[in-house]
Amino acid sequence: IDPVGACVGMRGSRVQAVVTELQGEKIDIVTWSEDKATYIVNSLAPAQISKVIFEEENTDKIKVIIPEDQLSLAIGRKGQNVRLASILTNSEIDIIDEKDEKNKRNEEIKKISETFMKELDVDEVIAHLLATEGFLSIEEIAEAVDTDFKVIEGFDENIIKNLKERALQTMDKRNKEL
Repeated sequence: IDPVGACVGMRGSRVQAVVTELQGEKIDIVTWSEDKATYIVNSLAPAQISKVIFEEENTDKIKVIIPEDQLSLAIGRKGQNVRLASILTNSEIDIIDEKDEKNKRNEEIKKISETFMKELDVDEVIAHLLATEGFLSIEEIAEAVDTDFKVIEGFDENIIKNLKERALQTMDKRNKEL
């Protein structure tokens, strides 16, 4: 059974009756899903969604990445589409186009890489590899298990051991300064 089709009815007869009863008020029919990301994608339809990113510390704040040509469709006139999706999902939705998201991500990786180069005294390539693999802080490097590093091509036991030692030394140095 198609839930949206069942609500719309034959040639839109059911939905037209509801719209008439609501004196011409526009309505959207959204397929509900238990999975919040799927529900968000459904609520922003017909816009095509590239990614849904949940903020780790706050699952009610969500970034939705959309191709640039779909941006106005997802936001809607005066922001009504994204506002409706926010209300339906009880979340704060931030719509970002793919180009802006890529630029932000590259800036974040650059900042993290610079921190690693300065504080761990590693070259740019190693710092960049660590950042692109998801290491965001010196603490994460110090606390990571060896298998977390093995996914990075070219990282052997010696490099991993050396990185972890440098990270621990940097953390000790920070703690002494406090």
